[in-house]
Amino acid sequence: MLHHLSIAVTNLPRASAFYDAVLEPLGYTQVFADDEAVGYGYEGGDDKLCLKLAKHVTVPGEGFHLAFTATEPNQVHEFHAAALRHGGRCNGAPGPRPEYGDSYYAAFVFDPEGYRIEAVINVTS
Repeated sequence: MLHHLSIAVTNLPRASAFYDAVLEPLGYTQVFADDEAVGYGYEGGDDKLCLKLAKHVTVPGEGFHLAFTATEPNQVHEFHAAALRHGGRCNGAPGPRPEYGDSYYAAFVFDPEGYRIEAVINVTS
């Protein structure tokens, strides 16, 4: 449904270092970068997430978050650990989330700007 999403950041080097670290375990990489923006997607493809430099940022409140697809549970753990190492704050440790479904496995963090982000996989036995 979505082609791509852009979010504003006040510190592009800090934000790109954070997203480089948390998205790498999920198989995403920088697909472009300049002085005002950094785009992430699959290698050789277009950006799906773009960080855009802004003077002021208003982070959306409750009800808004970005969920990134993982393909293995260990990627959820690696995403969470990388986030904490690179200035993120825990908003829910990796693990099952039965309130979202029997096979929902996720981790939740706040990025350095305050955006709520998640890595998720629907695991099946």
